[in-house]
Amino acid sequence: MAEKMLNSYETIFIVDATLEEEAVTKVKEKFTSLIAANGTVNNIDEWGKRRLAYEINDKTEGYYYLVDFTADGKFPKELDRQFRINENILRTIIIRKDEE
Repeated sequence: MAEKMLNSYETIFIVDATLEEEAVTKVKEKFTSLIAANGTVNNIDEWGKRRLAYEINDKTEGYYYLVDFTADGKFPKELDRQFRINENILRTIIIRKDEE
Protein backbone atom coordinates (compact mmCIF):
# COMPACT_ATOMS: atom_id res chain seq x y z
CA MET A 1 0.00 0.00 0.00
CA ALA A 2 1.19 3.49 -0.81
CA GLU A 3 1.80 5.88 2.06
CA LYS A 4 -0.13 9.13 2.18
CA MET A 5 2.01 12.12 1.35
CA LEU A 6 1.92 14.58 4.22
CA ASN A 7 2.62 18.25 3.61
CA SER A 8 3.41 21.10 5.97
CA TYR A 9 0.90 23.94 6.11
CA GLU A 10 0.11 27.00 8.13
CA THR A 11 -3.19 28.76 8.44
CA ILE A 12 -4.14 32.09 9.89
CA PHE A 13 -7.75 32.68 10.82
CA ILE A 14 -9.42 35.74 12.30
CA VAL A 15 -12.34 35.28 14.68
CA ASP A 16 -14.97 37.99 15.16
CA ALA A 17 -13.99 40.11 18.21
CA THR A 18 -17.61 41.04 19.00
CA LEU A 19 -18.16 37.52 20.33
CA GLU A 20 -17.81 36.77 24.03
CA GLU A 21 -14.44 35.35 25.07
CA GLU A 22 -15.96 31.90 25.68
CA ALA A 23 -17.42 31.82 22.14
CA VAL A 24 -14.07 32.87 20.63
CA THR A 25 -12.37 30.03 22.51
CA LYS A 26 -14.97 27.53 21.22
CA VAL A 27 -14.38 28.64 17.61
CA LYS A 28 -10.61 28.31 18.05
CA GLU A 29 -10.96 24.86 19.65
CA LYS A 30 -13.34 23.71 16.92
CA PHE A 31 -10.82 24.43 14.18
CA THR A 32 -7.72 23.26 16.03
CA SER A 33 -9.43 19.96 16.89
CA LEU A 34 -10.56 19.60 13.24
CA ILE A 35 -6.95 20.06 12.14
CA ALA A 36 -5.70 17.63 14.82
CA ALA A 37 -8.26 15.01 13.72
CA ASN A 38 -7.04 15.19 10.12
CA GLY A 39 -3.35 15.76 10.66
CA THR A 40 -0.80 16.83 13.24
CA VAL A 41 -0.83 20.24 14.93
CA ASN A 42 2.78 21.38 15.34
CA ASN A 43 2.18 24.79 16.90
CA ILE A 44 -0.67 27.16 17.75
CA ASP A 45 0.28 30.81 18.05
CA GLU A 46 -2.42 33.03 19.56
CA TRP A 47 -1.79 36.62 18.51
CA GLY A 48 -4.80 37.85 20.46
CA LYS A 49 -7.16 40.71 19.72
CA ARG A 50 -5.87 43.10 17.06
CA ARG A 51 -7.16 45.93 14.97
CA LEU A 52 -7.94 44.92 11.37
CA ALA A 53 -6.15 46.72 8.55
CA TYR A 54 -9.57 47.49 7.06
CA GLU A 55 -13.18 46.87 8.05
CA ILE A 56 -14.60 43.43 7.32
CA ASN A 57 -18.40 43.21 7.57
CA ASP A 58 -18.42 46.43 9.66
CA LYS A 59 -15.95 44.89 12.15
CA THR A 60 -12.71 46.66 13.08
CA GLU A 61 -11.10 44.07 15.41
CA GLY A 62 -10.54 40.33 15.44
CA TYR A 63 -8.76 37.55 17.30
CA TYR A 64 -5.85 36.19 15.25
CA TYR A 65 -4.65 32.58 15.37
CA LEU A 66 -1.73 31.02 13.49
CA VAL A 67 -1.71 27.20 13.31
CA ASP A 68 1.26 25.27 11.94
CA PHE A 69 0.24 21.74 10.94
CA THR A 70 1.00 18.68 8.83
CA ALA A 71 -1.76 16.97 6.85
CA ASP A 72 -2.76 15.06 3.75
CA GLY A 73 -2.85 17.12 0.54
CA LYS A 74 -6.66 16.96 0.33
CA PHE A 75 -7.37 18.31 3.81
CA PRO A 76 -6.73 22.06 3.23
CA LYS A 77 -9.65 22.19 0.77
CA GLU A 78 -11.99 20.76 3.43
CA LEU A 79 -10.56 23.08 6.09
CA ASP A 80 -11.18 26.07 3.80
CA ARG A 81 -14.77 24.91 3.26
CA GLN A 82 -15.31 24.67 7.04
CA PHE A 83 -13.85 28.16 7.52
CA ARG A 84 -16.17 29.61 4.86
CA ILE A 85 -19.38 28.21 6.35
CA ASN A 86 -18.62 29.51 9.86
CA GLU A 87 -20.07 32.99 10.26
CA ASN A 88 -17.71 33.83 13.15
CA ILE A 89 -14.60 33.60 10.94
CA LEU A 90 -13.79 36.94 9.29
CA ARG A 91 -10.79 35.94 7.13
CA THR A 92 -8.51 32.96 6.58
CA ILE A 93 -5.52 31.88 4.59
CA ILE A 94 -3.98 28.43 4.23
CA ILE A 95 -0.42 28.20 2.93
CA ARG A 96 1.59 25.12 1.99
CA LYS A 97 5.10 25.53 3.31
CA ASP A 98 8.00 24.47 1.12
CA GLU A 99 10.18 21.68 2.42
CA GLU A 100 13.64 22.96 3.23
